Amino acid sequence: MSTTLSSKPVQEQTDVTIRFAGDSGDGMQLTGMEFTRTTAIFGNDISTFPDFPAEIRAPAGTLAGVSGFQVHFGNHDLHTPGDAVDTLIAFNPATAQDQH
Repeated sequence: MSTTLSSKPVQEQTDVTIRFAGDSGDGMQLTGMEFTRTTAIFGNDISTFPDFPAEIRAPAGTLAGVSGFQVHFGNHDLHTPGDAVDTLIAFNPATAQDQH
């Protein structure tokens, strides 16, 4: 059985900012750190911004309980965790609403 890979356009970027967002307790800090480690293995420069609420374990789906992790990575020296998010990975609707 042979598999044919479809050709998709590839756009090379010098740096990208990704934000993972979910309810507190969904594992956003762990997800962000694992993504950061994987990105570092490929030789990228990295700057991160873990963002967790003061109200740990707030009711699921509430804005008060939104946890996030932002990672800015690229092939050159980076000095900030990113001014504008290129990709938001929201684990539920409440977190997407909170991430203006």
